[in-house]
This record gives sequence, C-alpha cells and structure tokens, in this order.
Amino acid sequence: MSAYAIVKTGGKQYKVAVGDVVEVEKLEGEPGTELTFPAVLYVDGGDVTTDADALAKVSVTGKVVEQTKGPKIRIHKFKNKTGYHKRQGHRQKLTRLEVTGITK
Repeated sequence: MSAYAIVKTGGKQYKVAVGDVVEVEKLEGEPGTELTFPAVLYVDGGDVTTDADALAKVSVTGKVVEQTKGPKIRIHKFKNKTGYHKRQGHRQKLTRLEVTGITK
C-alpha cells in the first residue's frame, strides 16, 4: 500500500498520492509552476498521522499542468404567473495539478 495524503485547497479536501492528477479550484500559476500544500492527514501503509505537530512537517508538492474550465452549468430561474424567466450559464475555472512528491 502506497502513501497518500489529504490536502485542503479551495474549501475542499482531496486525497492525493504521488503521480495523481487532480482538478482543483483555480490557483495562480502558469503551467510548470511548483506549488506546495500542507497536509490535513497523512497515511503511509498502516501508519496514520493526524497530530498537528507531525503534520506541520508533511508537505505535498505539485506541478501545474494546465488552467482549464469545468463543464457548463445552466441556471434557469422562473417565477410562476409573472412572466419572469432568467437564464444564465457558468463555467468554473479549474487548475489541473500533478502531485510530484509527499515529504515527511
């Protein structure tokens, strides 16, 4: 069983291991930029690290692969008997990251 970590970014938590490619909410950086994230939880085989002092030493590094957008979401608001319709679309900006290392 390989080591993995839980990292928090953009208000969400992601389970990552070395070599994973994850899509997170937009982070600043051009493709190729190295980013570092603190770990919320670290698991190495059967060894689980949750202590805050030990987790302060654990960091997850990743490389920006590309800046992209999510799928289009269609929003339609409607109020009965008033003739009110409002149509709107949204595409969330995302960053695709490749996890390059977990240091303990």
